[in-house]
Amino acid sequence: MTNKSGYFIIIRGPLGCGKSTIAEKLADILHEEHINMDMVLDDNDLDQTDPDEGCIPAKNFITANDIVLPEVKEKLQNGQIVIFDACFYHKEVIEHLLQNLPYSHHVFTLKASLILCIERDSKRNQTYGEGAATAVYNLVTKFDYGTVIDISKSLDEAVKEIVSYLPKA
Repeated sequence: MTNKSGYFIIIRGPLGCGKSTIAEKLADILHEEHINMDMVLDDNDLDQTDPDEGCIPAKNFITANDIVLPEVKEKLQNGQIVIFDACFYHKEVIEHLLQNLPYSHHVFTLKASLILCIERDSKRNQTYGEGAATAVYNLVTKFDYGTVIDISKSLDEAVKEIVSYLPKA
């Protein structure tokens, strides 16, 4: 076991803003892996929208957190870096991770215009569409958390900016 201290990174933002691409690029730079929470939701049938809320309820995201927490804690204990990416449009879901992972952390909110998010979504292999992009954008932009990163520039520039906030190896 290594003596270095692990930490985790949360990348949050609207659908189509580049969260997964940025998380993958960070994972390559840091030689770590990232956890795509949308995949955890999907793989565990937790991606169901509550008709009363008009979105995936916080309890589903918290259940997804609970699914990955044992693996994440082990990685952090071994000095690794864990990168989460998701929309994180419920503040209590971020706070659940922070409460259950007593390690150093960095939270980044990615900011872009709705038009840019819709445009980037339209270029994916699996597009979610303008309606979904708009709905998620409206939820995510209700609050900022952590450091705000303007991603209207290139995603590579956004990655460099995020890296500038991280501890030097």
